Amino acid sequence: MVVLGLGIFNINFLLHPPSQLPVVEILIVSLFLGMLHGITPDEHTWPITFSYAVGAYSTKGGMKAGFLFSLGFTIQRALLTTLGYIGLAYFYMKYNLDGPVYFVVGLVMAIAGSYILRGKYIHIPIDVLLGGHQHHTNEAKRIPLHEAHPREVPIKMTIVHGLIAGFGFGAYASIITFVLAPEMPSIWYAPLPGLMFGIGTMIMQVILGAVFGGLLRAKKFTEEEVKYVGRKTAGITLYYGGLVFALVGLLIIFLPQIDAWAISTGIPIPNLDAIDIGFLLVISVVGIIGLYGIIKSYKEAVRIHRLNSSTSNT
Repeated sequence: MVVLGLGIFNINFLLHPPSQLPVVEILIVSLFLGMLHGITPDEHTWPITFSYAVGAYSTKGGMKAGFLFSLGFTIQRALLTTLGYIGLAYFYMKYNLDGPVYFVVGLVMAIAGSYILRGKYIHIPIDVLLGGHQHHTNEAKRIPLHEAHPREVPIKMTIVHGLIAGFGFGAYASIITFVLAPEMPSIWYAPLPGLMFGIGTMIMQVILGAVFGGLLRAKKFTEEEVKYVGRKTAGITLYYGGLVFALVGLLIIFLPQIDAWAISTGIPIPNLDAIDIGFLLVISVVGIIGLYGIIKSYKEAVRIHRLNSSTSNT
């Protein structure tokens, strides 16, 4: 009754649940913890959902992206709380897996982004970074906009991302794994806190996916512009955001003390309580690379439209 009453709205209660809660209350707490996790800027969820949702270029497509990502994430979380129940999850306490998880997530993001932009391979433009020339000229861009589309966004890949990202471990995962899961009456109940946590995350990621996916529609772009900008933005965000994730992962692997760096914000909610590596990753990938992708892609779409218009008039 505490949970069904004011308890669920008490952040302190959710983040520090008492022992010996009934099963139903444990599941409700897990659900609301998942919703908190899904709505706060988490580096394992927001960058991936944003990328695929914008690439889907519609509210419905964004909701699908959020759902599929969270489906994979939910499966992993159910496994995690089962490990927590039988005492096998303590390797998270002994080993810092943030670096490897960031690296693998980044690698998969970059592969998906490279597929959207260029084909089924990862291309690192070392020559351009070192001062070389672009591989394409403006003449190559004088093609109809519908033919200039990047490839379809492989939205089913979000399930794979969710499974991998689920191995990331933070404050919310600690609560459901080491506090709530051991309170379950048997191993058959052990996956349920993780399942409910995943469903809570799914609810908020579906909502966020709808918002992200509807961004381009709100700008009243034409249908062709929406498709081009959406796919190109997804490719840029996944590709370059993935490279950032992978580089940060390598830094943490070789310099693990970086992962402990944080500046407190005074907000008693995980993912909002400090400016740390995870928070900076969200800002970098969604706020900087994602916004850059939208602006760059839209300018390209407008330029291609103008080039085609001028060509057809001559």
